[in-house]
Amino acid sequence: MKKVMLVDDEILVRETIQECIQWEKEGFLFVGDAPDGEIALQLIEQLQPDILITDIMMPFMDGLELSGIVRKRMPHVKIVILSGHGEFEYARTALQLGVEEYCLKPVSAASILQLLHRVGSKIDAERLQQEQARKLLQSETEKKTMTKEKLLGELCCGFLTASEAIRWSSSLSLDLIAPYYAVVISDDRDLMQNETARTLERDTSQHSASMTLERDTSQHSASMTLERDVSLHSDSMTLERDASRSLQEMRPALSTFRSTVEGLSYKRSRSETVWIVTGESRAQLDETLEHFHKQRKQANNTGNKAAAIGIGSIYDRLQSIHLSYLEAEEDMHGQRLSRQNRLDMNTSAQALLDPALFLERSRFMDFLRLGQPAEVEAFITTYMAEINRQNWDSSPLGYYLLNDLTVEVLHVSQQSFRISYKEALISLQSEISTIRTSDEASAYLVRLAKKYWSWRTEGADRYSELIDKVKAYIEEHYDKDYISLQSASDYVQLSPSHLSKVFSQGTGQTFIEHLTQTRMKRAMELLLTTPAKSYEVAFLVGYNDAHYFSNLFKRVTGMTTKQFRKNGGLTLETKGDGYAPAFKHG
Repeated sequence: MKKVMLVDDEILVRETIQECIQWEKEGFLFVGDAPDGEIALQLIEQLQPDILITDIMMPFMDGLELSGIVRKRMPHVKIVILSGHGEFEYARTALQLGVEEYCLKPVSAASILQLLHRVGSKIDAERLQQEQARKLLQSETEKKTMTKEKLLGELCCGFLTASEAIRWSSSLSLDLIAPYYAVVISDDRDLMQNETARTLERDTSQHSASMTLERDTSQHSASMTLERDVSLHSDSMTLERDASRSLQEMRPALSTFRSTVEGLSYKRSRSETVWIVTGESRAQLDETLEHFHKQRKQANNTGNKAAAIGIGSIYDRLQSIHLSYLEAEEDMHGQRLSRQNRLDMNTSAQALLDPALFLERSRFMDFLRLGQPAEVEAFITTYMAEINRQNWDSSPLGYYLLNDLTVEVLHVSQQSFRISYKEALISLQSEISTIRTSDEASAYLVRLAKKYWSWRTEGADRYSELIDKVKAYIEEHYDKDYISLQSASDYVQLSPSHLSKVFSQGTGQTFIEHLTQTRMKRAMELLLTTPAKSYEVAFLVGYNDAHYFSNLFKRVTGMTTKQFRKNGGLTLETKGDGYAPAFKHG
């Protein structure tokens, strides 16, 4: 509502105007009145009216003097003059001061209302222009400050909604729209620092060896100590050279790949790059991510704790980039933890380790995924053949190997079953610290395998009922055009991103693929058992666009609806699950 104030030295005029108009009904708020300009000025400062109605001839300060002061102090206030004087000189002075309206008394309530609505419309128009100008200025300012790095960073951190991200990406000519997304974080600090650090360490080591030799040349035992230290240092340098060579081999591969997806990557720090990788399908995106998996495997083989690559899950919503980013950070942390464990093994052993001593993590994980509980003890006996030679009292190597395997199991479990990673790690590392014999180590791995299977069962039990509920929801509402991942997530009271991941892992299909499959199967039934036309079938299975339905049906079945009905169904070659990949297009 627009606030109105009245100034007139005649109390009858003030009371009449105040009482004869239904202010709030007309969209105004009467905030006060005053008998002269001097008193009015104080109230105007306090009440901040939008419209000021004032007489001209008043004691102490007349209306024209008051109007002049108000125009200077509060130019946004609209001023209306009500005067009993029709002389042109008064009207000209009022117009020069910027008064909106000049009316002669007596004036009716209807006339005042018409006058107020005209002035109110001007106020609305000015406010609209001011708001548009403010938004334009804000947009231009934000454009200057919003960069690709800031946009992608805020998207990964969850500070932008999908609509905001699309709007800003459009202004930056950055294409963010894609069916599938995944986030990868790479830290290649070693590619920049390895050579400098290696040179510094070599110079320092050489200087230290020289000083030791000069001080102890007369003592044979010291000479032997030096010889042993130099030998150990040589082994260390050999390991470092191998790591450096491997890291240097990674550089051109990363550079080549960076040039292909540079538009969706940004530097999180001097050494860290965040990649938002997109794909037209899950298979295509998996193929792209395989590059990073290979680079990570190569980085792991260097044995260097700093280099790391974290890979997040694949999602089908722009808003879920934040979840993939968090998973990539957790993944990178797990990779660093595992690599640090191996580095500690090298440091503790004071020599190069036989690669055969490393427990094959992939072999163990494959058994956990595909093996049977009844086979676990036999598998562990074979699996532990190498480590059984370790002396648990004199060497910490066995503990490091078990810890390395434990970190991998927890990492996979955290991603798949959302276990409490930190709590489980503390508990299991406490168990490892009590191991004193190879038999105890074997028993620990048996317990670790059973714990993994327990987490898997709990995860399946936790979500099987939910997945069944979602499938039932689809069966009941597939014919409604409003059904979506969002409506299903509202129904089961779960976030869309989490439901998408749970449903995909539990069924091997995305929500949209299952919905499309359900609709297509029902459409086939209707085409074969009813005389309904194609557009009628489309409507009956939840598609308002008959043209879209026809195109989708042909992609799924390889036939038009007319050909399908004439053929009496699918041919033997196309029956079964052969057409399942097309469901994702729905």
